[in-house]
Order: sequence, then structure tokens, then C-alpha cells
Amino acid sequence: MNKKKKPFLGMPAPLGYVPGLGRGATGFTTRSDIGPARDANDPVDDRHAPPGKRTVGDQMKKNQAADDDDEDLNDTNYDEFNGYAGSLFSSGPYEKDDEEADAIYAALDKRMDERRKERREQREKEEIEKYRMERPKIQQQFSDLKRKLAEVTEEEWLSIPEVGDARNKRQRNPRYEKLTPVPDSFFAKHLQTGENHTSVDPRQTQFGGLNTPYPGGLNTPYPGGMTPGLMTPGTGELDMRKIGQARNTLMDMRLSQVSDSVSGQTVVDPKGYLTDLNSMIPTHGGDINDIKKARLLLKSVRETNPHHPPAWIASARLEEVTGKLQVARNLIMKGTEMCPKSEDVWLEAARLQPGDTAKAVVAQAVRHLPQSVRIYIRAAELETDIRAKKRVLRKALEHVPNSVRLWKAAVELEEPEDARIMLSRAVECCPTSVELWLALARLETYENARKVLNKARENIPTDRHIWITAAKLEEANGNTQMVEKIIDRAITSLRANGVEINREQWIQDAEECDRAGSVATCQAVMRAVIGIGIEEEDRKHTWMEDADSCVAHNALECARAIYAYALQVFPSKKSVWLRAAYFEKNHGTRESLEALLQRAVAHCPKAEVLWLMGAKSKWLAGDVPAARSILALAFQANPNSEEIWLAAVKLESENNEYERARRLLAKARSSAPTARVFMKSVKLEWVLGNIAAAQELCEEALKHYEDFPKLWMMKGQIEEQGELMEKAREAYNQGLKKCPHSTPLWLLLSRLEEKIGQLTRARAILEKSRLKNPKNPGLWLESVRLEYRAGLKNIANTLMAKALQECPSSGILWSEAVFLEARPQRKTKSVDALKKCEHDPHVLLAVAKLFWSERKITKAREWFHRTVKIDSDLGDAWAFFYKFELQHGTEEQQEEVRKRCENAEPRHGELWCTVSKDIANWQRKIGEILVLVAARIKNTF
Repeated sequence: MNKKKKPFLGMPAPLGYVPGLGRGATGFTTRSDIGPARDANDPVDDRHAPPGKRTVGDQMKKNQAADDDDEDLNDTNYDEFNGYAGSLFSSGPYEKDDEEADAIYAALDKRMDERRKERREQREKEEIEKYRMERPKIQQQFSDLKRKLAEVTEEEWLSIPEVGDARNKRQRNPRYEKLTPVPDSFFAKHLQTGENHTSVDPRQTQFGGLNTPYPGGLNTPYPGGMTPGLMTPGTGELDMRKIGQARNTLMDMRLSQVSDSVSGQTVVDPKGYLTDLNSMIPTHGGDINDIKKARLLLKSVRETNPHHPPAWIASARLEEVTGKLQVARNLIMKGTEMCPKSEDVWLEAARLQPGDTAKAVVAQAVRHLPQSVRIYIRAAELETDIRAKKRVLRKALEHVPNSVRLWKAAVELEEPEDARIMLSRAVECCPTSVELWLALARLETYENARKVLNKARENIPTDRHIWITAAKLEEANGNTQMVEKIIDRAITSLRANGVEINREQWIQDAEECDRAGSVATCQAVMRAVIGIGIEEEDRKHTWMEDADSCVAHNALECARAIYAYALQVFPSKKSVWLRAAYFEKNHGTRESLEALLQRAVAHCPKAEVLWLMGAKSKWLAGDVPAARSILALAFQANPNSEEIWLAAVKLESENNEYERARRLLAKARSSAPTARVFMKSVKLEWVLGNIAAAQELCEEALKHYEDFPKLWMMKGQIEEQGELMEKAREAYNQGLKKCPHSTPLWLLLSRLEEKIGQLTRARAILEKSRLKNPKNPGLWLESVRLEYRAGLKNIANTLMAKALQECPSSGILWSEAVFLEARPQRKTKSVDALKKCEHDPHVLLAVAKLFWSERKITKAREWFHRTVKIDSDLGDAWAFFYKFELQHGTEEQQEEVRKRCENAEPRHGELWCTVSKDIANWQRKIGEILVLVAARIKNTF
């Protein structure tokens, strides 16, 4: 009985149907989920499968590619404008209307394509041609050579060398066993060891065994390396001279054997053999294989294109470098035959040939190239006799009359009168050569030179040098009023002829005039061009830079002219007057400085510094009344100016007019009372020995200016001088309450405690000072030195490390740290110091002292120069420099250091201030203080 067939069998499954979901069978994995159980490299069952389908992996790739062809309707493949990337309906049926639509679209595309077809094809063709030109195929590069293969004969074809070995370097050059000759030192060493065993201890001979007739072989009648010829008599040393002689003898024997051949003729010259060997040693540093390759390549180039001059020159130079000079000469002579019109080949041939042959070569070259200037010059160089040189150059000028180089070479050989005649002809032949016109003008008289320069200007209206030479000529003949006119006309004329006035070039010309001694021309050029091409607001800045540049180039008159012009434009600028005054002070005379300062104070009466410079200049010249009158005028212009009051006091006190100084200070205290005026009043009484008056004034000053630390310092020092330590301590403590940030006050109090033996208290004071003034190098340095003076070097080193952590860029700490190190470590420490503080004068001074301690005198002097240049106000650097020159320099060097120090007028430095601020040295000049400080220095570093 047939069962009724189920209605759903053979029908497609409904949408969303998952088999087994109804009975819960969805948690397991089948083979279709995880892929085949075979490896991708396993072969397929079909053993005759075609390539690309022989493994399981290949089959999977094919299936994957087929899947990829299906349409991809993912969102990432969709574009708003173009739609899906692929054909959206490619899987649908292709009907007749689809075919018609495709035909219409294809016709449209074809029509659109035809419209631009010619233009596009032309562009593509051009691009391809351009690409082929830039990157030609190897086939195209060798096409010309291939065509020439038709001309190659069978013999030439067979003579082509074999292709080089294509194997790698290790296969081509297998390592053979290397045999190294035994050095002579080896023989010497073993002979000495042999000598040690030639004698036997007598005690050993008593007990047998060593007393045989031939003991050990070392004492045999013929002991190998100890033959009589190789040991010098009386010593056990190896005689190298005798070994050399033995080698020469052996060589002679071998040569004599070779020299007689079967026929009895000498084959080898025994005497010249070694000399020839030396000449065969190549002098180049290249590999022999490289030279062979180069030779082969150059040969190929020569044969391919025999009329190419560089190939012949390169070939000759290669042979010259490898020591084959004759081959090089032969090659280059062949080159002259193949390239007779090449100047370079002839010059190379002349260079390679010896003297007379070179002359013959050059003569031949002249016949082929009668217009070549370089060949004529070479011909003149080859001649040793002056007359012959003149003859060659005159012959050359007949053929090439318009060559400036030939005219210059010919004129240089002539006497002045003949040179003048030649130059007059030269300027006719070469009217556009400025050098020839100027050379002629120099040789002519004043009147003729003017005519020559006028002609030169007509012929070359665009050259500035002719105008400048004309100005120099007028100045040299005393017509200085013409110089300014000539330079002005020059600039007008050059502009009219379309020449751009280059300011930098004209300034360089002015500097050259300055160096040549043409001062008026130099100043006229500067005045004419200094304002060209500069914005109005940049003028002052640019001119000051120009002046500094001129000073650096040692063109002082140019700088003076710039300052003069700047002062005309800016008569009321104090900064310009100051710079001009400092320039005159450093590079001018006292008279020029005073004249400038008189003009300066007339224009800037409120500039105190200008008045003071003028007064100081007069005082240094010994003219005290004039200095007083300048200060009196300064008082009128600047009433109650502290600086001028103090300058007047200093002038009187320096000239021993103490009563006048007292009266001036009293007036100043009443009319312009300031802390400095009071301080100077106290100091005057103190240095004159009026201690009571000084203390009284100090008390009065402290009532008004209790926050001025120098007054507290002076009060404490006066008490300390009178051995009143308690009062001094009290003064310092009071001062520190009012001025807790004054480093010198802390240092004075600490040193006072140390002086009376209270080391612990001194240490506590310094710690307290460091808390109130963090990151203060001076206080850290004193703490380190305190421990060092107390003999606690370990603590000093620890403190120094802490100090450098807190103040890593303090030069004074680094300079001290260098000398705290042991000698071997100082150099390393100094390098660290220079890295941290490259331009600090204390570090530079420490390095100079380090070189001094190592007796490297030249380096030390160089570093001292650097130090005083970078900070000329550091008195300690000058003192150490002077001490160094006293020990290692000449008197001139010592005097130079002293003068430079006096000009620099240093005011700072630890040692310097100790001496200069000592009451006993209050009237000492800079030079005297320098000597005193240098005398205190002991080179214990």
C-alpha cells in the first residue's frame, strides 16, 4: 500500500528556513562549515589535472574566484553618484531589449571616442616618445654599435676578449695559503733565548746527566742561529746590517746565474735590476683589476669614437697614474693626430712631454690652432729665458690681438716705459678691458692719466672702478675738493647708463681705498652710497652695523665716515654719539675724541656720560683745570646729577685735593643726597684715616638709607679693622635683617666667624643664607670653600655636587669643580663644564689655567685671550693672564697684556676686588692693581 507523498518534497524551502531548528539541532558544526579535511598542498584525486589545478588549494582558489564574480551588494561597494561598483543585474536574464540598449550605448561611446581620438593618440604618442628619450631601452642604446658590427672583420671578432668571470668574489678569488716571511725580531728574540741556555749551573753538573760531551744541542760546535757572521762581536744582539749584506750577496748570486744564457748573451742587467724593480712599483692606490677594467673601457671608447678628445686625455692620465709615463706620452701623441683641433689634447701632450719635446709639441699645436690663447700661454711658460717669453707672447698677439690675458702676460714681462707703450696699444685692441685702462693710467703722468681715464669712461660707461680710480688720482695729486664731485658724478652717470648701485660693492671699494691710504675717496664713497636702498626707520640700525663691520675689517676711516654721516642725520641721538666716542677712544687719538665729545655735549647736554668721558679724557691727559671746567659746564646742564657730583669728587680726591672733595661731598649731601653720595663720603673719611668721622657719617647715612647694604658692609669692616669683632658681627647681623638678599653681607659675616675660629657658626650662617637665597652660586661656592679650607674635602665634594644640581649653569661653580677633582679627572670635568657653560668667562679661565698647569703654553695663551675677549671686565682673568706672561712670555707680551687691561678698566673679580677695594690701595691705578693681584697668585692649581 503506497503511502501518500508529502506535499513539500521537491519544493524550495520557505524564506528563513533553518534545517533542524524546530527540534533544536542547531549547536553542531558540519564539514561544510569548516572546509575540507585536506591540506591546501595535498594533491587532488585527478592525477592528470592541468597546471594550476593539481592541489586542493588551487581548486579552492578557483571556487573563491568564481564566488567573487557574484555581485557585491555591500554598503561599502555603493556610491551615491555612481551606484554599485559592479553590474547590478549581471545575474539576471539577458533579453533582446538589453541587447538593443547596449548597442545604442556602444555607438554613443564610439562616436564620443572618435571626437577626441586624434588628439588623444597624438598626446599618447608624444608621451611615449618623451619616455623613450628619457629612458631608452638597452637595445636602442647599443643600436649604433650594432650597426658597426657589420664592419667588424673575422680577425677583430676573434680578438675580442672573453667576458669576465660571473661568479661571486669568494668563488673567483679562493683563499690560498698565505706564507709570511719570518720577521728579524723573531730571530733576535730566539737568539737571546738561546744565549741564556749556553751556560750550565755548576751545581747541576755535580749530579750527572747534564755534563755530557754535547749538552742539549745548544753548546754544539755549530749552533744553528749563532754562526759567527750574524752576531756582533762581544754582544748577543742581532746585526741587521750583516743580514742585509747576506741578502744582497744571495741576490747577486741568483742574478749572475740568470745573466748567462745558453747563447752566452746577458739577459738581465744585475746592477740596474733592483732600480727597475723600484720603478715598477705602482704609485697609485687602486686595485690592479680596476685599472685593467678602466684601460679596457677607455680602449673601447677610443676605438668607438677616435675623434673624442676626453678619451685620449683620460687614457694618458690613467697610464701616468700607474707609472707608465712613456705609454701615456705615446697615447696622447696619437690623440693629437686624431684630434688636431682639440686645445685640451695639445695642452695635455705638452704637460706630459719633457722640456724640449714639449716645446716642439706646442709649436705643432700653434700650427693647428693659431687662435688658441691657452696654447700660447703654455708656450711662454715653457720658455726659461725672458726674451724668449717676450718673443712668444708678441707672436701670439700678432695672431690674437684682442686677448686681454695675452696682453696682461706680455705687459708683466716689460719694463715700465715699454709696458706703457704696450698698454696704449692694448687698450686700442681691447677697449672694453677695465684692467688694461687702469694699468695704463697708473703708468702715465697725472695729466695723461686723466686723459686715459676719460677715454676709458667713454669706452666703458658702466664700470665704477674707473670713476673710483679717477677720484684716487685727484686725491693723490692734492685735488681733494674734486673727489666729492667725481664720486657724485659717478653715481649719476652710472644710474643714467642703467647700472644698479650695489651698496655692498661700493662699501667694499671704500674699504679698499681706506687700505690703500685714499682717505678722502673712501669718505666720499661712503657719504655717497651709505643712504642708498635703506628704509628710513632702519637707517640708524643699519649704519651702526656697517660701522662695526668696517672696524672688524680694519677700515677705520670708513667707520669714521659712517659715524660722521650718521651724526649729521641724527644730531640729537645720544646712542650714536656714544658709539662714535667709544670708536674714537679705541681707535682714534685723544684730540679727535675730545673734539667729538665737545660737539656731542653741544647736541646732547643732558647726556651725563658724554660730559664724564670728556672730563676723564682731560684728567688722564693731566689737564685737571680743563676737566674741572668740563664738569662745571656739566653741572650747569645737569644740576644735582649724582654721577657728575661723584665724578667731581673723584677728580679732586685723585689729585690730593681732599678739602675740595670734602666740600663737594658736603654740598652734594645737602643738595642731592643719595645713598652713593653718603657712601663715597664715608669712604673718603675712612681712607684718610678719620675713623670717627667716617663712623659718624655712616650712622647718619643708615638713618636715611638703612636698606643700602654697602653702608652696613662699610660699618662692619671699619669695626673689623679696629679688631672690634662683636661690634662688627652686630653690624653685619643688623644689615642682614634689613637686606637679607645681599650676598656680600652673608659672606662677610661667615668669614668673620671663620676668622675667629667659629667654624660651626660660619657653616650655619651659610646654610641659613642659602635657605633665604636659593640658587645663589656665590653662597654655594663659599660653603664649598669653607669645608675645603677646614680640610674636609669629602664634604666639600658632596656640597659641590649639590651646588651643581641646584645651579647647573653657574660658571663660577664649574670652574671651582674642575680644580676640586684629582689631576687625571680635571680634563673630563672641564669638558663637562664647557658643555654646560660654553661662553662663561670663569669656565674659560679654568680651562686656560688647566692648560697652564699641564705646561701647554700656546693653548693656555689662546684660552686666556678668549677669556679676556668674552668678558674684559673680569679682573681675575687679566691678573692670571699677566702672571702667565710673567712666567712664560716675553716683555712685549707682558706689556701688551698690561696695556689691554688698562684700556679695559676691569672692575669685577674675586681676587681683583679684594685688592682694589683694600683701603691701602685706594689711589692705585689699574696697572698697579694688576701687578699686585698677579703677585698674590700662586700656581698651586
